[in-house]
Amino acid sequence: MSDKPSLFPPQHQDAGAGHPGLEYKMTPEPEHIRAGYKGADKLQGKAALITGGDSGIGRAVAVHFAREGADVAIVYTPGEQQDAEKTQQLVQAEGRRCLLLPGNLKQPAFCDEVVTRTVTEYGKLDILVNNAAEQNWYDSLEEITDDELDSIFNLNIIAMFRITRAALKHLKEGAAIINTTSVNAYKGNEQLVDYTSTKGAIEGFTRALSLQLIKKGIRVNSVAPGPIWTPFVTGTGLLKLPVFGHDVPMGRAGQPSEVAPAYVFLASEDASYFSGQTLHPNGGSVVNG
Repeated sequence: MSDKPSLFPPQHQDAGAGHPGLEYKMTPEPEHIRAGYKGADKLQGKAALITGGDSGIGRAVAVHFAREGADVAIVYTPGEQQDAEKTQQLVQAEGRRCLLLPGNLKQPAFCDEVVTRTVTEYGKLDILVNNAAEQNWYDSLEEITDDELDSIFNLNIIAMFRITRAALKHLKEGAAIINTTSVNAYKGNEQLVDYTSTKGAIEGFTRALSLQLIKKGIRVNSVAPGPIWTPFVTGTGLLKLPVFGHDVPMGRAGQPSEVAPAYVFLASEDASYFSGQTLHPNGGSVVNG
């Protein structure tokens, strides 16, 4: 990718409060993997479960994992079926399997179900990527209703607890858990107070859980992306920005293809000495942590 600014046209989709839009409706569609990315069997024979795996960063992670030799299961909402089927096709084109798991992660039983179905399908679980999230834009804290507050915390962090708890009985020594947080957890964002708060909680969850699981040989890390060209940019709040991603040192938004290799690294043996850590693909913003 060039380090020159990329100007994307404003995007808006009526996806409902908090929910990202659909990738197939974006112009241009995000880049999920670079044409020149060469797999090196870093995840050969592994089985991965990826929440929010239908589009954006989740899709990019699924395709990169597949090119590295892993079978994947992706979790998404039923309204994202078309995006999910495209991701499935992309994974299968890499010669790997892709299990589709539509449903609502705000329902505790479904969090258990996705883990059970993945293990039933692949006979094991080696990598868990907690990536699903919703996002709302508000100018004032007073605008955030109790229902919206419950919704975003339920999906962004409580579901992460539930899925990870269900997965632990299947994860063995050498397994990896990777959580998606955000640059906003480090910088703050005045229009994303609730979202930023959930991402800060994910950082705490990652660090604490890494200490708890390190004696079992299970590594827990996170990735904190900056402005990335995903269906999240179809939200109304981002329409207020003159150029999406213009305020980072590189002067542009990143592509999912530039973020997913961080997940490959953390999932592979290359990161065998990493736990409790956060990688920052954010266009050059220097943050603490």
